[in-house]
Amino acid sequence: MVVLLALTSSPDAEQVLPALSLLSHSIRHHPSDPSHLLSLPEADAIVVDGRTDLIGAKAVCRLLQTAGSDAPVLLVVTEGGLSAVSADWAFADVILNTAGPAEVDARIRLILSRAQASEPVRVQASGITIDEQSYSAKLHGKPLDLTYKEFQLLHFLATHPSRVFTREQLLSDVWGYDYFGGTRTVDVHVRRLRAKLGDAEQIIGTVRNVGYRFNLYDDDSRAEE
Repeated sequence: MVVLLALTSSPDAEQVLPALSLLSHSIRHHPSDPSHLLSLPEADAIVVDGRTDLIGAKAVCRLLQTAGSDAPVLLVVTEGGLSAVSADWAFADVILNTAGPAEVDARIRLILSRAQASEPVRVQASGITIDEQSYSAKLHGKPLDLTYKEFQLLHFLATHPSRVFTREQLLSDVWGYDYFGGTRTVDVHVRRLRAKLGDAEQIIGTVRNVGYRFNLYDDDSRAEE
């Protein structure tokens, strides 16, 4: 069961999104004024009432982001308010207050699935620890001084351990389709990355005439390639 927190200043909180009453989700109502947003109850998702006060709803969405709330926000507006909303308001999705139960349920499922998919991943393998949130990497607990592209390359390989990628695949997945450099760029970055790994350079393995892979080793042992 999904727990929803509905933020509204309306005395008739049930009318924020009437279709919710027809679904099995647990709904808690909470005042939307800033003084009540400092400590919110736990919830899987937050519903913000923007039907009558778009400026206030915008402020609430941004305040939730500033406060570091992890729950995705579903903004409720009237049809007339749709033209005023903008992506920089920091909500996950927007929905009309007249939406039916099927649409409301689908929107809630989608924002929850997107929130889960975007959660930062912490990778730990072969003595390497990668923190996606802080864009940092460590080798046996010691920080690695990596450039942004070196970090991306290491992160990509480490999240696909033992899988071999051609240079063309790495260019596409790490550098992007719009990158016009040649495959030599991959070799250069692999060489620099290995140099920074020092004695653990064999973690980035070479498959002759194919490409590169991230080798999995026990943290306390090193296998020869």
